[in-house]
Amino acid sequence: MGILHRDGQLIAWPYAVRYGTQREHEADVLVLGGGIAGTWAAIAAARCGAKVVILEKAATERSGAAGAGVDHWQWAPDNPASTIPPEEFAQALVDNHGGYRNGISTYVQCASAYETLLEMERMGGKVRDTDDEFAGADFRDDASKLLFAYDYRNRTVIRVWGHNYKPLLREECRRLGVQVFDRVAVTSLLTQQGVPGNRVVGATGVHCRTGAYIVVRAKAVILATSRPQRIWTFSSELRGLTTFRPPSCSGSGYAMAWRAGAEFTMMEKSMRSPFGSPYSYPPYGSGNSINTWYPCTVVDANGKEVPWVDADGRVLPGVPERCQPAQSQKFFIMGGGSSSHPHPGLKQYLGPRPTPDLEQRMLAGEFTPPFYADLTAMPDAERRAIWGVMVGNEGKTRIPVMQTYTRAGFDPARDMLQTYDFLRGHGMREPVLPQERTFGEQGVCGGMLVDWDLMSNLPGLFGAGDLLFGGQDHSHAAATGRYAGARAALYARSVASADPDPNQIARERTRVYAPLTARGPGPDWKELNAASARVMQNYCADIKNDELLRLAQIWLEDLEQNEAPRVGASDPHQLMRVLEVQDILTCSQMIVAACQARKASSAYLHFNRLDYPTLDPADWHKWLVIRDRNGGVEVSDRPIAFWGDFEPQYRMRHAQNAQAMKAGPRKAAPVAA
Repeated sequence: MGILHRDGQLIAWPYAVRYGTQREHEADVLVLGGGIAGTWAAIAAARCGAKVVILEKAATERSGAAGAGVDHWQWAPDNPASTIPPEEFAQALVDNHGGYRNGISTYVQCASAYETLLEMERMGGKVRDTDDEFAGADFRDDASKLLFAYDYRNRTVIRVWGHNYKPLLREECRRLGVQVFDRVAVTSLLTQQGVPGNRVVGATGVHCRTGAYIVVRAKAVILATSRPQRIWTFSSELRGLTTFRPPSCSGSGYAMAWRAGAEFTMMEKSMRSPFGSPYSYPPYGSGNSINTWYPCTVVDANGKEVPWVDADGRVLPGVPERCQPAQSQKFFIMGGGSSSHPHPGLKQYLGPRPTPDLEQRMLAGEFTPPFYADLTAMPDAERRAIWGVMVGNEGKTRIPVMQTYTRAGFDPARDMLQTYDFLRGHGMREPVLPQERTFGEQGVCGGMLVDWDLMSNLPGLFGAGDLLFGGQDHSHAAATGRYAGARAALYARSVASADPDPNQIARERTRVYAPLTARGPGPDWKELNAASARVMQNYCADIKNDELLRLAQIWLEDLEQNEAPRVGASDPHQLMRVLEVQDILTCSQMIVAACQARKASSAYLHFNRLDYPTLDPADWHKWLVIRDRNGGVEVSDRPIAFWGDFEPQYRMRHAQNAQAMKAGPRKAAPVAA
């Protein structure tokens, strides 16, 4: 039996261990992952009358990348105060990434983000300034009482009081009779006849506390397990995490879909990121002018204000102008930094920001470091919106930043927070080392390829949220989860149940429990994760060529075949961690395979090959698609805008979804804890 360390004492594992016990369940729609995308998918499917089961590795009430809260609902041009049609804005988001953004899920988001938010409001979430706290503010629409962020003229991003949205979603799942099984780490997808590439008919998992083996048969499966973390950097000892999303997002959904034969695209994209640095501060916990803190004033050590400029390079006279497009623009997408603009030529969507030549002017003696985010100089409404609504509801800041700093005496009307621009350790945008990389934390990244139903190439397997290729952020997860839930429920109505292959179930059970009898002594799961990350740092970082990538492939295969089998587990929690790292190894191999397949460099993808140095040649401006075929990698491609026209494809399905949800939920059943 496993043991835990508590206050220096060894104690017995506190849960009854049931290794080998097999528990079986059945659903119309099985949702894997109970984060934002997963809970929205479950709610939509249940409202379509489907019997729904969620398997979640943590506790659904607060799990996932946004389980602790959300402060702004991005890309909602369908709201009544917006001046930009959803189709135009969705195309701008795609163009802003040089075409390498998922036009399908982006349009689902832009066409239904506000519609989804209204549903959140009906569940009890606070969406509007109902107390008129910000009456008269530039960012408030008095007719709707909505608050907006970034572009105050065009109003596509809504500030929200989202600290409790996730518990409300969990409660709605309970009300609708969704069966939620917490503390279950999903390990594999089950396919018809046990053959990769066939229809998906269920999934397996292991309970993280008891070790029991879980099998769920389903007519449709929705993957909502987020994107891989801990690929290039990992150190639990240095500061606890080197990721922006939860480090428990280990890419298990990617790995199990890969083994089942699903197609993936844009897996070659990665980028330098302070979120991959073990030295960075907690996000938004230091002074900055980005995202949650936009459009905060920045001053130097002598109180000299750093000028802001717009996309035309015009110096802006005051705070209000920081939230307006330049004269040459109709609208902008994101201000405060250049991270959402991966290609230098895409200036038409660049928002106002602190002057980009600040470093040169500092070195010339014009500004004196360190710099500070000066909320005291902001208009009162702006200060209260940043420190109250934004920092107060963003999950990564509500408790660790706002609550902790306030208890320590920080007063935003009187005090300033230091930024760490140009000083090692900034948690947001400081340039970092080539090997300090993330898989798409800034901007969009690769993921499972899906069609307009958000279904993969495997019949019955749907995707939602961050697991989808080329998508990002909270409202994207909510809108795509809601859409995928309805599409999966409609699919489940059209097909008969299929029994999973018992041999496939047995093989997976053997694989899952192997670490309990590992041929030790060997490394522990942390050492294996660190070793995998070091391989990626050495051979798949900024600079790549065929030889480096070949060595990465060799080293990862060596870790998989010779070291991973030696990593043991002494309790169900450790077993989960070992299985996570095995999936991280698989995800790393997928990334290397995609890098080997792209024979051209790309500024859009932050992809640099010394042996193919030409940037973004026309014949390589396309999606590269990879899949596992009989243990080898099959490579194909898709045109850059393969999804066709947005509105005709979306509107038909949206109408079908709405009609299906009118059917109402099935009769509530007992909900498992």
